[in-house]
Parts: sequence; structure tokens; C-alpha cells
Amino acid sequence: MFPKDSVGIVRTQIAKLPDLTLENGAVISPLEIAYETYGILNPSRTNAILVCHALSGNAHAAGYHEGSDKAGWWDGYIGPGKAFDTNKYYIISTNVIGGCNGSSGPTTINPKTNKPFGSSFPFVSIQDMVNAQKLLLDSLGINELFCVAGGSMGGMQALQWSVSYPDIVKNCIILASASEHSAQQIAFNEVGRQAILSDPNWNDGEYGDNPPKKGLALARMVGHVTYLSDELMREKFGRKPPRGNIKNTDFAVGSYLIYQGETFVDRFDANSYIYVTKALDHFSLGRGEELTLNLSRVKANFLIIAFSSDWLYPPYQSREIVKSLEVNAIPVTYCEVNFSKGHDSFLVPNPEQHHLIHHFLEFAQNFSIFYEI
Repeated sequence: MFPKDSVGIVRTQIAKLPDLTLENGAVISPLEIAYETYGILNPSRTNAILVCHALSGNAHAAGYHEGSDKAGWWDGYIGPGKAFDTNKYYIISTNVIGGCNGSSGPTTINPKTNKPFGSSFPFVSIQDMVNAQKLLLDSLGINELFCVAGGSMGGMQALQWSVSYPDIVKNCIILASASEHSAQQIAFNEVGRQAILSDPNWNDGEYGDNPPKKGLALARMVGHVTYLSDELMREKFGRKPPRGNIKNTDFAVGSYLIYQGETFVDRFDANSYIYVTKALDHFSLGRGEELTLNLSRVKANFLIIAFSSDWLYPPYQSREIVKSLEVNAIPVTYCEVNFSKGHDSFLVPNPEQHHLIHHFLEFAQNFSIFYEI
């Protein structure tokens, strides 16, 4: 039995769409997008909200799949009466291209070889991901987004949406994100990629049924450290006296990270990890004057949330976006939430985040109704 505020049983759908020409000129043909929807699209088709996932996410943002008791990655925020209220809004969640959960990517079968594309799949950018989502919305007959929202890489997609399609996006929610990666953020991703490339099974990305699991697990372990905070790790694992055996893991946090790495390889693809992290690292709307210029045509209202304990995407990066929006006289609400869960704070149920999103959307909806009258 599911909680009464759950969207219940949902299923992932696959949309087969026309060709997509990427920024680099390469073409994905045909284009496949995995997506889920929650709620009901109103007759005027003006209540659609697109939620965008982070690096290892997928289209399953809320509810449950048949036969599984694992809820979607943002289930705490999507459903009847929740922050993204499915009694009011039609929520769409997609899997990014370049990923490995139903959308076109390295695991997709190449019709020319009848084998997975592997590392021959073309490089994709955050803007390419957004353009693919736009094609999906076109196929659904949705020409306006009441809101686009996401955290981390999802926040980058949301920001790119506001820049690429300013006349479509009415409101934008960005959590724990940035307008471009810092050298430190790129460095962590590069360590993860090198872990994969150094695995004996890598085979230049053409590993078939023998993937570089050790390398991918190490990449996940490194990444997972950056998602947590020092305070959370101290609370969760403490520090017991080491056993001093060089052949084993001495500390609880080590065992935890090994578990995270080992379980990750069962649900994610090594090539996709490289593609998506490279898309993250190459994303750039600039900083300072460059960012201000790139946001000059934006028309959406913004809610930007950062977290005090997030050292991977520190609050100063969110404030840079806020400053550039303010220079352009774009309406923006900014809040730095004091929450101890680190970068993953935006994924964890939190009354303050729920309150901020709920009231931002409620105000935007009431203002929209007033403005139309």
C-alpha cells in the first residue's frame, strides 16, 4: 500500500522522435527520450512543470514502478499536496540523452552495427539535453512551461532552458547548482573518469558485456564523497579505532563507500558516466559580465536555493547567478538553507525546501491568474 500523498504506480514511457542535430553538428537519429508524467495537463496546457535530474538520475522522479517498493528520486516533493502538487500541475520528468536509462546514449543500439554505440556515440552538451527535451514537449503538444526545476546538473538544465527558450519558461527553480564548473569540480570528475579509463576492461569504451566495474565503482566512490558533508559523515559513521589490517577496510565510512560503488555499477553505464560528467564540465554560461550578458534575455521568475553544507556546489556559485539576474532586473528569490546533508540536500525531504518551492509556485500561479484577468 502506498502513502496517500503518492502518485502511485507509474511507468516510464519511451518517445521516438525526429532527428536531433547536436551543437557539434552530429545527428542522433532516431532520437529516443525516456519520460514519466504525473498529474493532469489542463485544457489550456499551461500547468506543465519539467523536472530535470542530476548526474546519476533518470526519468523515474516520483511514484513506484510495478513490483518495486523503491520510490522515484524526488518522490518527497512530487505528489498530491506536495511541493510540486500533482493536484495542480502536470509534472514531466525525462532521462537525459547520453544517459543509460532509456534515452539515446552509449547503451543504445546502433542500427548500422546492431551493437551498442559505446564510445562512438556523439558528445552531448547540456544544451543538447535541453533541445531534446524541447522536442519531447513539442510531441506532447506543450508550448509553455509553467516551471522548469532541477538540482545540480538538473539546475544547469533549468538555467539553460531559461536562456534557450525564454518565451516558453515562465518560472525557474534552481537548487545546488552553478553557471559553470570550477576547476575543483572538474578535477573531481576527471579523477572519476580516469578511474574508469584505467580499468583493464575499459577497452576504449568498447567493453560489451564485460564492463569496467572496478573503475566505475571507484568513480562513484569519489563522487559520493563530494555529495556528503563533513557533519553528516561524522554523524553517520563516527570514528571507531582502526583494526590496522592493511588488507581490509578499517572504517565504517570506507565500507559504506564500497557498497555505494558496488551497487552503482548494477544500474549505470561506464560510458554514460563519462559522457554526462563531460557535459557537466563543458557547460558554461560564464561568470560576472559574461553570465550577466547570457542572462540578459531571460524572462522567467527565479527561485534559487543553495545549502550551507554543500562544498561541491558552494553557495557562492548560486549567488553569482542571483547577482547576474538582479543586474538584468529579473525577479529572483534566493535562499541559503542551513541543512547538514551536503550537496545531496536538495534530494532529501526537508520542510524548508518544501515550503520555499510550494510558496514560490503558489505565488507564481496566483500572479499569473491575476495578470491574465
